[in-house]
Amino acid sequence: MKKYRALSTFLLLATLASLLPLPAAALDQPVLYCNNAVLLDANYSEVLYDHHAYDKAWPASTTKVMTALLVMEALENGQLSPTTPLTAGPTRMQDIPAGKGYAVADLREGEVLTVEELLYCLLLPSHADAANVLAVAVDGSIEDFVEHMNRRAGELGCKGTHFTNTAGMHNENHYSTAYDLALIFQAALEHDLFRDIIGTAVHTVPATNLSGERTFYNSNGLISTWNYSGYVYDKCIGGKTGNTDEAGRCLVAAAEDGDTLLISVVLGSGPVEVPGVADLKQGQLLSSSNLLKWGFKSFHRVTITEDSQPVAKVAVSMSRQADEVNVKPQGSITRTLPRDMDLDAIEKQITLFPQPVEAPVYEGQVLGTMKLSYEGEVYGVLDLVAVTTVERSDLLYKKERFVSFFQGAGVQIALAAVLLLSAAVLLRMTLFRKKRRRTGAGSSRGNYRGARR
Repeated sequence: MKKYRALSTFLLLATLASLLPLPAAALDQPVLYCNNAVLLDANYSEVLYDHHAYDKAWPASTTKVMTALLVMEALENGQLSPTTPLTAGPTRMQDIPAGKGYAVADLREGEVLTVEELLYCLLLPSHADAANVLAVAVDGSIEDFVEHMNRRAGELGCKGTHFTNTAGMHNENHYSTAYDLALIFQAALEHDLFRDIIGTAVHTVPATNLSGERTFYNSNGLISTWNYSGYVYDKCIGGKTGNTDEAGRCLVAAAEDGDTLLISVVLGSGPVEVPGVADLKQGQLLSSSNLLKWGFKSFHRVTITEDSQPVAKVAVSMSRQADEVNVKPQGSITRTLPRDMDLDAIEKQITLFPQPVEAPVYEGQVLGTMKLSYEGEVYGVLDLVAVTTVERSDLLYKKERFVSFFQGAGVQIALAAVLLLSAAVLLRMTLFRKKRRRTGAGSSRGNYRGARR
């Protein structure tokens, strides 16, 4: 990662020309100075705001969040421990162009640091050589680690990310999106050690076999005043900076307020002019702070529907108790929504199963679904269940079964066959009797001789 004070005059002028506040689509929108941004409710993986959040962008050193995540997972599965000593090898400077201003800890070949101390080097001052040493410890080579990074990104649901190095050095094939970086940061926040490190303002690495002790300051201005003053945000729990000529200034950050955890990602920012302020301001810090504060102020957690109120009726057959039953949603849907949103505007699309439903119907029996949505966004689907039990009438049931039995195609064919057979037998018997009478009458006349006198 390039040091902030080394940003070129060209980038400064380009930034001033291009990074104007994003136009507000509605009242009370966050004022941002960046190309890409996203705000994620991290507890529920819900996107609260996005500005080109799914577009390809250069991540710079925010890449190191993925590097740290893979190290955290190696710690979790027992492959490494925080106190595992690692020796810096000849690949510690691999993929790090000389003279480009990328931040390094100047690790010497053969120098030994623990995993935890290298993580501090990685995440506070953003040292690229620390990333390479950690990568080799996890996967044996930097190449295999990069493959691991891309594989893990896919597992997390990242669809616009591809890494070519461990630390975020610029490469045309090394890219991500604001949304993907939020997903990666969300996964990293599940690890306590990661949270502890990114929330640390200053840390001293003890002396090693080849170096004296080193003190490092957090490059995130929302946590530390070392690089910039006036930006510290008390609800921020940490983040990761990034900066290259191509990427501009970037920041992934998280903030907590009570039970709410928000993640902001700001990419493609830089120094900006703010009306009424004489000095240039850091757009990535202003944007991140504005976005997080706006999120806490503008949203809250809301239960959209309760499971106590009936919403429809379903016709019931085979019962003398009732000819219909009420149905209600089973469970509820909770979402993070704007505080001023009219909940009555949420659309409820009810779909009932084919009616009538034959009794018995039992309380809690699923008889349909209800989909809730707002302006095309589906909030969720709930089952609709019977509120009460409707008993079956045995008399109606037996009558219906009797009628149904004789209305069945097979039974009707059998009855028709029986009728035809009966008709045939009757016809044959009738013909037989007629023939017999005729035969009997003829024989009497031909054999009669009369009485002798």
